[in-house]
Amino acid sequence: MPPRTVLVLLYDGVQSLDVTGPVEVFAGATLAMDAASAGYRVRTVSLDGAPVRTSSGLALIPDHALADAPGPHTLLVPGGEGTRRPDPRLTDWLRAHAPEAARIVSVCTGALLLAHAGLLDGRRATTHWAFCDLLARDHPEVDVDPDPIYVRDGNVATSAGVTAGIDLALALVEEDHGRDVALTIARHLVVFLRRPGNQAQFSAQLAAQTARREPLRDVQRWIAEHPADDLSVESMAARARLSPRHFARAFRAETGLTPGTYVERVRVEHARRLLEDTSDGVEEVSRASGYRTPEAMRRAFLKTLGTPPAEYRRRFHAPV
Repeated sequence: MPPRTVLVLLYDGVQSLDVTGPVEVFAGATLAMDAASAGYRVRTVSLDGAPVRTSSGLALIPDHALADAPGPHTLLVPGGEGTRRPDPRLTDWLRAHAPEAARIVSVCTGALLLAHAGLLDGRRATTHWAFCDLLARDHPEVDVDPDPIYVRDGNVATSAGVTAGIDLALALVEEDHGRDVALTIARHLVVFLRRPGNQAQFSAQLAAQTARREPLRDVQRWIAEHPADDLSVESMAARARLSPRHFARAFRAETGLTPGTYVERVRVEHARRLLEDTSDGVEEVSRASGYRTPEAMRRAFLKTLGTPPAEYRRRFHAPV
């Protein structure tokens, strides 16, 4: 199979790591392939072929101008400050030429450029958590999901912040060339080949707001440290020295989540980490994470992650 062309769009104000992270993954895949002709051919492109200045001040020299850009298999659109008020020529080019690519991929706020070009209309998408509200507000035709680290909808894939772009690139390499090649790259880059796209951008503790009142903050810490304990509303309310009704109302007001939802997220996260990092059996993991039965944990995983615990472990267990 001939190498797939990955075309990376550059512009002033681009985030350098949004570019280099995925590029290192695709370049690593090419080095890992046995056949010299396999893998990826990475090319960069800017408006007129001139160097661009990244948001950190680095200069990047593109291979091509937009007018001379080769037809890509995968079009990669990184994020950065330059997406806030994009040059109309960029969005016009994307609108006209992006549909020719087999895959369209954005990293971080690169999703804003795709949205400006109308490429996310009617699609589910994500971006960096800090810009999900902006994307949803300015582009109501886009189904914005602020939680996952990356989302794939047909041949369009959008990802959250910098490291999520690496996760997405690894997933694409695994799809193209198999798990062994992707795992080789992950080991070389010292990252784990185990974060599913629907894993949350934040842990349960960070996704929720930290309560203002100390008794509620204590309860949040207790939940994280004791997921297998009795975490009923009554038990947590007693720890906060509040009535169950007052506790439930105050907890939701200060964290943005109901106590039950918060506990469920913490328990799923705890179980996920045990499945990733230990060899404990599913039944043992379920007990340690506060589930009465493995079936209860299975239902929680299907609801939250879209995959059962056994399959999750098969795909994302840390290599020994």
